[in-house]
Amino acid sequence: MARLNLQSSSGKKFGGAEIVLALSIAVLVVIVAVPVFMILYNAFTVDGRLNIGDVVSIIREPDTYMALRNSLIIALGVTGLGTFLGVLFSYLVARTDLPLKSLMKLLFIVPFMLPSFIGAIAWKVLLSPRGGYINKMFMDLFNTTKPLFNIYSVAGIIVVETMYLFPFVFMQVSAALERMDPTLEESARISGVPLGTIMRKITFPLIMPSIVAGALLIALYSLAHFGVPAILGTEIGFYNIPTLIYRKIHSSGGSFASIRTGTVLATILIASAALILYLQKLVLKSGRYSIIAGKSMRPMLMKLRKSKMPILILCFIYIFITVILPTVTIMLVGSLKTYGLPFELKNMTLRNFQYIINWRMTRQAVSNSLFLSLGAAFVTMLAGTIISYVIVKMKVKGKFILEFLGVLPFSVPGTVIALGVILTWSGKFGINLYNTTWIIFVAYIARYMAFSIKSNSAALEQVHDSLEEAARSCGATHWQSMKDIVLPLIRPGMVAAFFLILLPALRELTTSVLLYGPRTRTIGVAIYALNEDGETVLACALATFALLIIVFGEIVIRRILSAKEGGPSGG
Repeated sequence: MARLNLQSSSGKKFGGAEIVLALSIAVLVVIVAVPVFMILYNAFTVDGRLNIGDVVSIIREPDTYMALRNSLIIALGVTGLGTFLGVLFSYLVARTDLPLKSLMKLLFIVPFMLPSFIGAIAWKVLLSPRGGYINKMFMDLFNTTKPLFNIYSVAGIIVVETMYLFPFVFMQVSAALERMDPTLEESARISGVPLGTIMRKITFPLIMPSIVAGALLIALYSLAHFGVPAILGTEIGFYNIPTLIYRKIHSSGGSFASIRTGTVLATILIASAALILYLQKLVLKSGRYSIIAGKSMRPMLMKLRKSKMPILILCFIYIFITVILPTVTIMLVGSLKTYGLPFELKNMTLRNFQYIINWRMTRQAVSNSLFLSLGAAFVTMLAGTIISYVIVKMKVKGKFILEFLGVLPFSVPGTVIALGVILTWSGKFGINLYNTTWIIFVAYIARYMAFSIKSNSAALEQVHDSLEEAARSCGATHWQSMKDIVLPLIRPGMVAAFFLILLPALRELTTSVLLYGPRTRTIGVAIYALNEDGETVLACALATFALLIIVFGEIVIRRILSAKEGGPSGG
């Protein structure tokens, strides 16, 4: 076998580097590539033979057609509405004299941090056709039997998903607006060009790549979304592709026929994700306009004048509706003695929370979530560090394979990852992890590997090669230079990667909902199961507990990342 020519940035050969590369590729192949391959293999073959006929018949089934249609409708609606809101709010924050802009920028990102399926439960409580608190108040006030808004609808799903996905566009566009060179805008303004024309002809064309990139991310996530359609859609028999996969597998007890149907549906999601990522790549490649210049100039802000306070109030109303109202609703419903009672002090109790804390299923769910999130975050952080080192610090042909395999799970839906893990680790290769926490553990590692690789790669890029070269010239081995120089310098990036994996894994639902067993429920699955069983009060009580954990985790992450950014830098 030919020996790989692995070199550091300085050109020196490393003994054992081939082993590091081989192990890195092996980890990603086993964790990522094999599950995705198993989905494609099982979708298109039966007993080892190609069988396109079954694939065509499954796709032509009415359920499949409706699920695909519903997925596209939701994705288009959420992408359009989310892009509009993201661009609007980012422009207000970045290019106007809106007061409290720093606070508003933070508040507009908050929905992205919260689990959307918990928000869906809150809106179900508020706007279900007959029992929703807002609808009941509206019908009593106007003496009508027609609700104000039926949340069990396509429009309801689109609105709720938009609340939690629009930050994709907001973060992309606000960053582009803040970094954009304002010279062209200022020149046009001096020449007497109206503001509307400047925005239409200069500003928006320059930030269009960021707008489209954020919109495509919304489309990618919306196509794969499980929680909101499952909570608001299944009540009326409305399914998208992820919820149809869940129904097919769970209604049949995980039979081979249902899993094969699931693989065909998952293949549709893989193809959709690949198309979206390809379009995003084309947009970013063709849209590399020079929006960042060397000069430090602040663009002239649009004067809102008399509309300043009304717009600020509207922004706060939006934040109240999307963040505060559903969060408070979850906490209040979790405190009710019985679901449906008015929010009055005499109807409140803390016994629900006491019961939830002492309930065996809750203890199991919390224990499983903590074990899975902490364990997966630690293992993924270490594996990601090694893989990132190979990608950033070693010159080797074919290392793009590592980058591709590392990002692949983040690019495909969690439902697809879960299905691939079932096919791979349910005895096919002599290892059966089905109905154990370990199968969820493996899925989490695959799902969040991209987080670790991105964070550690960014940290490694900042470590100059000369530091390692100096250590090597003094007689240090490659391992000693890594242990004593590289690892201490990238430790903040490793810690950031750990926490960036920990929190999403702690609140995860889409992947684990297909993998959990009788004793392996996670917090997200336990909340979903309680809601599905009609135990709305207990579901809200457990959701309140989960939100407290998430908020605490977010605070810790922000403190750590702030310390990392504000720490001393080398000269």
